[in-house]
Amino acid sequence: MNMNLRLDRSLMARAMQGRSPSRLRELDDFGSNPGGLKAWFYAPSSENPLPLVVALHGCTQTAGGYDTGTGWSELAEAHGFAVLLPEQQRANNPNLCFNWFEPGDARRRSGEPLSIAQMIDAMVGRHGVDGKRVFITGLSAGGAMTSNMLAAYPEKFAGGAILAGLPHGAASSMPEAFQQMRRYSPTAKSSGRSIREAASHDSEWPAVSIWHGTADTVVDMSNAEGILRQWQEVHGVGQEPTEQEVIDGHPRRGWRNNAGRLVIEEYRVLGMGHGAPLAVEGECGCGETGAFMLEAGISSTLHSARTWGLIDPAVKRAKTCAEPTRPLHSKSGSVRQVIEDALRTAGLMR
Repeated sequence: MNMNLRLDRSLMARAMQGRSPSRLRELDDFGSNPGGLKAWFYAPSSENPLPLVVALHGCTQTAGGYDTGTGWSELAEAHGFAVLLPEQQRANNPNLCFNWFEPGDARRRSGEPLSIAQMIDAMVGRHGVDGKRVFITGLSAGGAMTSNMLAAYPEKFAGGAILAGLPHGAASSMPEAFQQMRRYSPTAKSSGRSIREAASHDSEWPAVSIWHGTADTVVDMSNAEGILRQWQEVHGVGQEPTEQEVIDGHPRRGWRNNAGRLVIEEYRVLGMGHGAPLAVEGECGCGETGAFMLEAGISSTLHSARTWGLIDPAVKRAKTCAEPTRPLHSKSGSVRQVIEDALRTAGLMR
Protein backbone atom coordinates (compact mmCIF):
# COMPACT_ATOMS: atom_id res chain seq x y z
CA MET A 1 0.00 0.00 0.00
CA ASN A 2 2.78 2.43 0.90
CA MET A 3 4.58 1.52 -2.33
CA ASN A 4 1.45 2.26 -4.36
CA LEU A 5 1.02 5.57 -2.54
CA ARG A 6 4.60 6.55 -3.32
CA LEU A 7 4.07 5.55 -6.97
CA ASP A 8 0.83 7.57 -7.20
CA ARG A 9 2.55 10.63 -5.76
CA SER A 10 5.45 10.24 -8.16
CA LEU A 11 3.10 10.03 -11.14
CA MET A 12 1.09 12.99 -9.86
CA ALA A 13 4.23 15.08 -9.42
CA ARG A 14 5.36 14.31 -12.96
CA ALA A 15 1.91 15.13 -14.32
CA MET A 16 1.87 18.47 -12.49
CA GLN A 17 5.27 19.28 -13.95
CA GLY A 18 4.00 18.42 -17.43
CA ARG A 19 6.77 15.91 -18.09
CA SER A 20 6.17 12.90 -20.23
CA PRO A 21 8.20 10.00 -18.77
CA SER A 22 7.87 8.15 -22.08
CA ARG A 23 9.32 10.99 -24.18
CA LEU A 24 11.51 13.48 -22.28
CA ARG A 25 14.71 12.43 -20.55
CA GLU A 26 17.03 14.46 -18.37
CA LEU A 27 20.31 15.57 -19.94
CA ASP A 28 23.12 15.01 -17.44
CA ASP A 29 26.77 16.06 -17.33
CA PHE A 30 26.59 18.56 -20.17
CA GLY A 31 29.38 20.81 -18.92
CA SER A 32 30.37 23.24 -16.19
CA ASN A 33 26.82 24.68 -16.23
CA PRO A 34 27.60 28.14 -14.79
CA GLY A 35 23.92 29.11 -15.04
CA GLY A 36 22.83 26.26 -12.77
CA LEU A 37 20.13 25.05 -15.18
CA LYS A 38 18.59 21.64 -15.75
CA ALA A 39 17.90 20.19 -19.18
CA TRP A 40 15.40 17.75 -20.69
CA PHE A 41 15.44 16.31 -24.19
CA TYR A 42 13.82 14.04 -26.71
CA ALA A 43 15.87 12.45 -29.50
CA PRO A 44 14.48 9.70 -31.74
CA SER A 45 16.63 6.86 -33.00
CA SER A 46 18.02 7.75 -36.42
CA GLU A 47 20.84 6.74 -38.72
CA ASN A 48 21.00 10.33 -40.03
CA PRO A 49 22.01 13.51 -38.14
CA LEU A 50 18.99 15.07 -36.45
CA PRO A 51 17.81 18.68 -36.53
CA LEU A 52 17.39 20.14 -33.04
CA VAL A 53 14.91 22.64 -31.59
CA VAL A 54 15.86 24.35 -28.32
CA ALA A 55 12.68 25.52 -26.53
CA LEU A 56 12.83 27.96 -23.60
CA HIS A 57 9.87 28.20 -21.22
CA GLY A 58 8.46 31.38 -19.71
CA CYS A 59 8.20 32.52 -16.09
CA THR A 60 6.37 30.16 -13.66
CA GLN A 61 6.66 27.35 -16.21
CA THR A 62 8.65 24.12 -16.29
CA ALA A 63 10.36 22.57 -19.28
CA GLY A 64 7.91 19.67 -19.34
CA GLY A 65 4.86 21.90 -19.00
CA TYR A 66 6.08 24.11 -21.81
CA ASP A 67 6.68 21.07 -23.98
CA THR A 68 3.16 19.78 -23.33
CA GLY A 69 1.63 23.17 -24.09
CA THR A 70 3.55 23.90 -27.28
CA GLY A 71 3.62 20.30 -28.51
CA TRP A 72 7.27 20.40 -29.54
CA SER A 73 8.25 16.84 -28.60
CA GLU A 74 4.93 15.56 -29.96
CA LEU A 75 5.80 17.11 -33.32
CA ALA A 76 9.40 15.90 -33.07
CA GLU A 77 8.31 12.32 -32.50
CA ALA A 78 6.12 12.43 -35.60
CA HIS A 79 8.64 14.13 -37.90
CA GLY A 80 11.97 12.81 -36.66
CA PHE A 81 13.87 15.68 -35.05
CA ALA A 82 15.25 16.29 -31.55
CA VAL A 83 14.11 18.75 -28.88
CA LEU A 84 16.09 20.26 -26.01
CA LEU A 85 14.30 22.00 -23.14
CA PRO A 86 16.51 23.92 -20.70
CA GLU A 87 14.84 24.48 -17.33
CA GLN A 88 15.30 27.30 -14.85
CA GLN A 89 15.64 26.53 -11.12
CA ARG A 90 14.09 28.44 -8.21
CA ALA A 91 17.52 28.87 -6.64
CA ASN A 92 18.37 31.10 -9.64
CA ASN A 93 15.02 32.85 -9.98
CA PRO A 94 12.04 32.38 -7.60
CA ASN A 95 9.57 32.77 -10.47
CA LEU A 96 11.46 30.37 -12.75
CA CYS A 97 12.25 33.15 -15.24
CA PHE A 98 15.42 32.94 -17.28
CA ASN A 99 17.58 35.86 -16.11
CA TRP A 100 17.81 37.51 -19.53
CA PHE A 101 18.22 40.98 -17.98
CA GLU A 102 21.32 40.15 -15.92
CA PRO A 103 24.51 41.28 -17.72
CA GLY A 104 26.20 37.97 -16.91
CA ASP A 105 23.30 36.09 -18.52
CA ALA A 106 23.23 38.13 -21.71
CA ARG A 107 26.70 37.56 -23.10
CA ARG A 108 28.88 34.87 -24.58
CA ARG A 109 30.83 32.41 -22.41
CA SER A 110 28.94 33.35 -19.25
CA GLY A 111 25.99 32.31 -17.10
CA GLU A 112 22.83 30.84 -18.55
CA PRO A 113 23.81 31.35 -22.22
CA LEU A 114 26.96 29.29 -21.71
CA SER A 115 24.95 26.56 -19.94
CA ILE A 116 22.53 26.38 -22.89
CA ALA A 117 25.43 26.36 -25.36
CA GLN A 118 26.96 23.45 -23.44
CA MET A 119 23.65 21.57 -23.61
CA ILE A 120 23.60 22.01 -27.38
CA ASP A 121 27.17 20.75 -27.66
CA ALA A 122 26.23 17.69 -25.58
CA MET A 123 23.27 16.97 -27.88
CA VAL A 124 25.56 17.23 -30.91
CA GLY A 125 28.22 15.03 -29.34
CA ARG A 126 26.04 12.36 -27.73
CA HIS A 127 22.64 12.26 -29.39
CA GLY A 128 23.25 12.49 -33.12
CA VAL A 129 22.29 16.14 -33.62
CA ASP A 130 23.36 17.99 -36.77
CA GLY A 131 25.20 21.09 -35.51
CA LYS A 132 24.25 22.99 -38.66
CA ARG A 133 20.50 22.49 -38.14
CA VAL A 134 19.92 23.84 -34.65
CA PHE A 135 17.01 26.22 -33.99
CA ILE A 136 15.88 28.04 -30.86
CA THR A 137 12.56 29.41 -29.65
CA GLY A 138 11.16 30.74 -26.40
CA LEU A 139 8.26 32.52 -24.74
CA SER A 140 8.36 35.76 -22.71
CA ALA A 141 11.48 35.53 -20.49
CA GLY A 142 12.37 32.51 -22.62
CA GLY A 143 11.82 34.69 -25.69
CA ALA A 144 14.14 37.34 -24.27
CA MET A 145 16.73 34.63 -23.57
CA THR A 146 16.24 33.46 -27.16
CA SER A 147 17.24 37.00 -28.20
CA ASN A 148 20.32 36.66 -25.98
CA MET A 149 21.27 33.28 -27.43
CA LEU A 150 20.87 34.42 -31.05
CA ALA A 151 23.08 37.42 -30.25
CA ALA A 152 25.72 35.67 -28.14
CA TYR A 153 25.97 32.40 -30.11
CA PRO A 154 24.70 33.11 -33.65
CA GLU A 155 27.01 30.51 -35.17
CA LYS A 156 25.12 27.77 -33.29
CA PHE A 157 21.72 28.54 -34.83
CA ALA A 158 20.22 28.36 -38.28
CA GLY A 159 17.14 30.20 -37.06
CA GLY A 160 15.13 31.34 -34.07
CA ALA A 161 11.57 32.28 -33.08
CA ILE A 162 10.97 34.88 -30.36
CA LEU A 163 7.49 34.70 -28.78
CA ALA A 164 6.35 37.73 -26.72
CA GLY A 165 10.01 38.50 -26.00
CA LEU A 166 12.29 41.51 -25.81
CA PRO A 167 15.29 42.73 -27.82
CA HIS A 168 18.82 41.80 -26.84
CA GLY A 169 20.30 44.47 -24.58
CA ALA A 170 16.92 45.95 -23.66
CA ALA A 171 17.64 45.83 -19.91
CA SER A 172 20.53 45.31 -17.53
CA SER A 173 18.62 45.08 -14.23
CA MET A 174 15.27 43.83 -12.96
CA PRO A 175 13.71 47.31 -12.58
CA GLU A 176 14.82 48.18 -16.09
CA ALA A 177 13.38 44.90 -17.34
CA PHE A 178 9.92 45.72 -15.93
CA GLN A 179 10.13 49.20 -17.41
CA GLN A 180 10.94 47.85 -20.87
CA MET A 181 8.23 45.23 -20.63
CA ARG A 182 5.65 47.98 -20.05
CA ARG A 183 6.88 50.03 -22.99
CA TYR A 184 10.04 49.40 -24.96
CA SER A 185 12.38 52.40 -25.20
CA PRO A 186 15.20 52.01 -27.74
CA THR A 187 18.71 52.54 -26.43
CA ALA A 188 22.19 52.23 -27.88
CA LYS A 189 22.44 48.97 -25.94
CA SER A 190 19.58 47.38 -27.86
CA SER A 191 20.54 48.36 -31.41
CA GLY A 192 21.90 45.95 -33.99
CA ARG A 193 25.32 46.98 -32.73
CA SER A 194 24.62 45.26 -29.39
CA ILE A 195 24.13 41.95 -31.22
CA ARG A 196 27.32 42.32 -33.22
CA GLU A 197 29.30 43.19 -30.10
CA ALA A 198 27.81 40.28 -28.14
CA ALA A 199 28.70 37.82 -30.85
CA SER A 200 32.03 39.02 -32.24
CA HIS A 201 30.71 37.24 -35.30
CA ASP A 202 31.22 37.94 -38.97
CA SER A 203 29.66 35.00 -40.80
CA GLU A 204 26.03 34.39 -41.72
CA TRP A 205 23.43 35.45 -39.16
CA PRO A 206 20.48 33.22 -38.20
CA ALA A 207 17.03 33.90 -39.59
CA VAL A 208 14.59 35.28 -37.01
CA SER A 209 10.81 34.92 -36.55
CA ILE A 210 8.99 37.35 -34.27
CA TRP A 211 5.60 36.48 -32.74
CA HIS A 212 3.53 38.83 -30.57
CA GLY A 213 -0.11 39.20 -29.58
CA THR A 214 -1.70 42.55 -30.33
CA ALA A 215 -3.49 42.50 -26.93
CA ASP A 216 -0.42 41.59 -24.84
CA THR A 217 -0.51 43.58 -21.57
CA VAL A 218 2.50 41.85 -19.97
CA VAL A 219 5.16 42.49 -22.61
CA ASP A 220 4.09 45.45 -24.72
CA MET A 221 4.04 44.89 -28.48
CA SER A 222 6.53 47.75 -28.89
CA ASN A 223 9.13 45.16 -27.93
CA ALA A 224 8.32 43.19 -31.09
CA GLU A 225 8.95 46.35 -33.07
CA GLY A 226 12.28 46.75 -31.25
CA ILE A 227 13.32 43.19 -32.09
CA LEU A 228 12.34 43.76 -35.71
CA ARG A 229 14.38 46.97 -36.03
CA GLN A 230 17.35 45.31 -34.33
CA TRP A 231 17.46 42.39 -36.75
CA GLN A 232 16.71 44.57 -39.78
CA GLU A 233 19.92 46.41 -38.93
CA VAL A 234 21.89 43.19 -38.43
CA HIS A 235 20.66 41.63 -41.68
CA GLY A 236 20.94 44.86 -43.64
CA VAL A 237 17.38 44.83 -44.98
CA GLY A 238 15.03 47.78 -45.40
CA GLN A 239 11.99 48.67 -43.33
CA GLU A 240 9.50 47.66 -46.02
CA PRO A 241 8.76 43.94 -46.16
CA THR A 242 9.43 41.98 -49.32
CA GLU A 243 6.34 39.86 -48.72
CA GLN A 244 3.13 40.07 -46.72
CA GLU A 245 0.14 37.80 -46.41
CA VAL A 246 -2.50 36.54 -44.00
CA ILE A 247 -1.93 33.08 -42.52
CA ASP A 248 -4.63 31.39 -40.46
CA GLY A 249 -6.31 34.80 -40.14
CA HIS A 250 -3.25 36.68 -38.85
CA PRO A 251 -0.90 39.04 -40.74
CA ARG A 252 2.59 37.85 -41.54
CA ARG A 253 5.37 39.98 -43.03
CA GLY A 254 8.69 38.72 -44.37
CA TRP A 255 12.04 40.26 -45.32
CA ARG A 256 14.43 38.64 -47.76
CA ASN A 257 18.02 39.71 -48.29
CA ASN A 258 19.65 40.45 -51.63
CA ALA A 259 20.34 36.75 -52.12
CA GLY A 260 16.63 35.95 -51.74
CA ARG A 261 17.03 34.28 -48.34
CA LEU A 262 14.20 34.79 -45.85
CA VAL A 263 16.00 36.41 -42.91
CA ILE A 264 13.13 37.91 -40.87
CA GLU A 265 9.45 37.15 -40.54
CA GLU A 266 6.94 38.74 -38.19
CA TYR A 267 3.55 37.48 -37.05
CA ARG A 268 1.10 39.76 -35.24
CA VAL A 269 -1.49 37.54 -33.61
CA LEU A 270 -4.70 39.52 -33.64
CA GLY A 271 -6.46 39.91 -30.29
CA MET A 272 -4.11 37.55 -28.43
CA GLY A 273 -2.76 38.37 -24.99
CA HIS A 274 0.52 37.25 -23.45
CA GLY A 275 1.43 33.71 -24.39
CA ALA A 276 2.36 31.20 -27.05
CA PRO A 277 -0.12 31.11 -29.96
CA LEU A 278 -1.64 27.67 -30.43
CA ALA A 279 -4.09 25.87 -32.69
CA VAL A 280 -5.00 22.79 -30.70
CA GLU A 281 -8.30 21.81 -32.31
CA GLY A 282 -9.01 19.86 -35.47
CA GLU A 283 -6.94 17.64 -37.72
CA CYS A 284 -3.87 19.87 -37.47
CA GLY A 285 -4.14 20.46 -33.73
CA CYS A 286 -0.87 20.69 -31.80
CA GLY A 287 -0.22 21.22 -28.09
CA GLU A 288 -2.54 21.96 -25.16
CA THR A 289 -4.01 25.20 -23.86
CA GLY A 290 -3.21 26.43 -20.36
CA ALA A 291 -1.59 29.34 -18.56
CA PHE A 292 0.17 31.43 -21.24
CA MET A 293 -0.66 28.67 -23.76
CA LEU A 294 -3.36 30.41 -25.79
CA GLU A 295 -5.70 29.17 -28.48
CA ALA A 296 -5.29 31.64 -31.35
CA GLY A 297 -6.16 29.61 -34.42
CA ILE A 298 -2.50 29.65 -35.44
CA SER A 299 0.31 27.44 -34.11
CA SER A 300 3.70 29.05 -33.66
CA THR A 301 5.07 25.53 -33.19
CA LEU A 302 3.80 24.22 -36.52
CA HIS A 303 4.64 27.34 -38.50
CA SER A 304 8.14 27.59 -37.03
CA ALA A 305 8.77 23.92 -37.79
CA ARG A 306 7.62 24.46 -41.39
CA THR A 307 9.78 27.56 -41.82
CA TRP A 308 12.78 25.60 -40.56
CA GLY A 309 12.13 22.65 -42.88
CA LEU A 310 11.41 20.19 -40.07
CA ILE A 311 8.03 18.93 -41.27
CA ASP A 312 8.13 15.72 -43.29
CA PRO A 313 5.44 16.10 -46.00
CA ALA A 314 5.07 12.33 -46.10
CA VAL A 315 3.68 12.35 -42.56
CA LYS A 316 -0.01 13.19 -42.64
CA ARG A 317 -1.91 12.28 -39.52
CA ALA A 318 -3.71 14.05 -36.72
CA LYS A 319 -1.66 16.68 -34.87
CA THR A 320 1.21 16.47 -37.37
CA CYS A 321 -0.19 18.16 -40.47
CA ALA A 322 2.36 18.86 -43.15
CA GLU A 323 0.65 21.56 -45.19
CA PRO A 324 -0.09 25.06 -43.84
CA THR A 325 -3.50 26.64 -44.19
CA ARG A 326 -3.59 30.11 -45.72
CA PRO A 327 -7.17 31.43 -45.76
CA LEU A 328 -6.51 34.60 -47.73
CA HIS A 329 -9.93 34.89 -49.35
CA SER A 330 -13.19 36.10 -47.90
CA LYS A 331 -16.67 35.94 -49.40
CA SER A 332 -16.75 39.69 -49.93
CA GLY A 333 -13.18 40.66 -50.75
CA SER A 334 -10.06 39.98 -52.74
CA VAL A 335 -6.80 38.59 -51.42
CA ARG A 336 -5.35 42.11 -51.32
CA GLN A 337 -8.34 43.47 -49.41
CA VAL A 338 -8.14 40.69 -46.81
CA ILE A 339 -4.42 41.33 -46.31
CA GLU A 340 -4.88 45.08 -46.02
CA ASP A 341 -7.73 44.69 -43.52
CA ALA A 342 -5.59 42.40 -41.36
CA LEU A 343 -2.63 44.77 -41.55
CA ARG A 344 -4.83 47.69 -40.48
CA THR A 345 -6.17 45.68 -37.57
CA ALA A 346 -2.61 44.89 -36.49
CA GLY A 347 -1.62 48.57 -36.74
CA LEU A 348 0.72 47.95 -39.67
CA MET A 349 -1.19 49.99 -42.22
CA ARG A 350 -3.39 53.09 -42.17
